[in-house]
Amino acid sequence: MNMEGDSLEVNIFRDDCLKVLRKIPDNSIDMIFADPPYNLSGNKNITCKNGKKVICNKGSWDVIEDINEFNIKWLSECKRILKDSGTVWISGTLHNHPSVGFLLKKLKFWIINDIVWFKPNAPPQLQPNRLAPSTELIWLASKSKKYYFNYELAKEINGGKQMRNLWILPSTRHLTKHPTEKPEKLMERIILLGSKKGEIILDPFMGSGTTGVIAKRLSRRFIGIELDKEFFNIAKKRIFSEGENNKKISLELEVSQKIKDKSLTKSLPFIPISKIE
Repeated sequence: MNMEGDSLEVNIFRDDCLKVLRKIPDNSIDMIFADPPYNLSGNKNITCKNGKKVICNKGSWDVIEDINEFNIKWLSECKRILKDSGTVWISGTLHNHPSVGFLLKKLKFWIINDIVWFKPNAPPQLQPNRLAPSTELIWLASKSKKYYFNYELAKEINGGKQMRNLWILPSTRHLTKHPTEKPEKLMERIILLGSKKGEIILDPFMGSGTTGVIAKRLSRRFIGIELDKEFFNIAKKRIFSEGENNKKISLELEVSQKIKDKSLTKSLPFIPISKIE
């Protein structure tokens, strides 16, 4: 197991997520964001890249023989380590989303929302026999009905009106070569609504590290796990980059700084994850 850490604020691991998850204490994580493999890749699957039709091959990590078996293993561990007040956010498409939703129910998670992320600038559909995909789906769930969700901030971000489960956020140019990198603004919104300062954010499929970058920028603690060596090194460089916290903040963060919440400054102990070997 390859672990990199920044005292006890950030710990990232290059390993199979199940191996690391099984060593994390019960009820110790405040929020989980998971962007698991969608199982999109295959020699017969086509995608659009730079306006051209190409074989969809995101990597061997995106080819899964039994998607339900794969999902139930990591979801079960996430439920064990999540606090009763915590939430789990899981991104997906139609290739993986039904499996995750079914298993959340089977594992007796409390499903809070299914969020539709609409990308108005999504690439065109090259095959003239279907609609152009322009959405991703995000399950929001918890272990109990006593979960934390910053409703007032969501309302404030949305101009004083209730935020709906349709989020219109454009895709952005990837900052790394990871094929499924999420926009920083999307992660910023999720982390702000699902956690408080000082709390622990976990990403079991860290990829190129966007969750860790935003968690650190928003003064959250972070645990990230990534199996691929190349992506792990990209994530490590991004998360521990010296100028990262000086980047310009977006509207969501500007709004959040105006919200007065005494609980945000409460000091929270960090789990002894550094002892994992």
